[in-house]
Amino acid sequence: MASSRTPMRDERECEAESSIPIADRMVALARYIESRPDEPLSLADLGAVVGLSPSRVQRVFKETFGVSPKAYQDALRLNHYKQALRTGQTVTDAIYDAGFGSVSRVYGKADRQVGMPPSRYGKGGEGETIAYACRATSLGLLMMAATDQGVCFAEFGDDETALRDQLQNEFPKARLSPSEAKASPELDAWMLALDEHLSQNTPRPDVPLDIRGTAFQTRVWKLLLSVREGEVVSYTELAKRLGEPKAVRAVASACGRNRIAVLIPCHRVLRSDGSLGGYRWGLDRKRQLLERERLGCQSCRARDGGL
Repeated sequence: MASSRTPMRDERECEAESSIPIADRMVALARYIESRPDEPLSLADLGAVVGLSPSRVQRVFKETFGVSPKAYQDALRLNHYKQALRTGQTVTDAIYDAGFGSVSRVYGKADRQVGMPPSRYGKGGEGETIAYACRATSLGLLMMAATDQGVCFAEFGDDETALRDQLQNEFPKARLSPSEAKASPELDAWMLALDEHLSQNTPRPDVPLDIRGTAFQTRVWKLLLSVREGEVVSYTELAKRLGEPKAVRAVASACGRNRIAVLIPCHRVLRSDGSLGGYRWGLDRKRQLLERERLGCQSCRARDGGL
């Protein structure tokens, strides 16, 4: 009888004696999970690390990060799996080396799937030709790149060489081809239209997109396409629209991983308190984009008689 109560007493004492805030313990626990992506970790194991009961560690971790410890570890395994595919491992070997245990563990749930067939993701663009071009815009140097399917990359930067290196890193096995207007007139036209949108407030160009990412990321990015010009949403609201109200941090992470600036308007997502939050290409660019869109919408309303 006494022994059955001991773990509960020890746990309470551990919680009472610990001077480490819960939030810091959750960060430490996340780091612990990150160091063991392929190990089976029970809630009891994780609770022992931070001095919490299994049920409480599950609840507090999810409140802190928006996902359960298991989902967090699965995401780490998925990242390891994708890296293994990029290095040439077979799909089956990559699955088992990542610690999933079976094929169904990877493809059993939509939020664990990669956003494209694994063979295609693993090829890193192998067999594809990606045309790219740079143009100076009012928001700085912009590189846009496109496959046969559409724009797969649009990033701001300060240096063309660095931007090309980023593109190569995204598609390590693709053949990158500097664009000439005659060779890829669509890309040239899309860049011109986007530049005019940025500098002259013309409508955002409606161009085909080749969106590549995990299934969760692509859901977020496609949802962003429905956020209209002049509208802003919070990360919390975006998570609710996605049907994943507790995945706020994951939504913010997906916004940060967006590789197609402006065309996928992640700049329209703010923190719940109205502050800018983050932006891959700098808060000054985010601020300028939002201000231009706000002024553009005001002009449209004035032209249309306030409607």
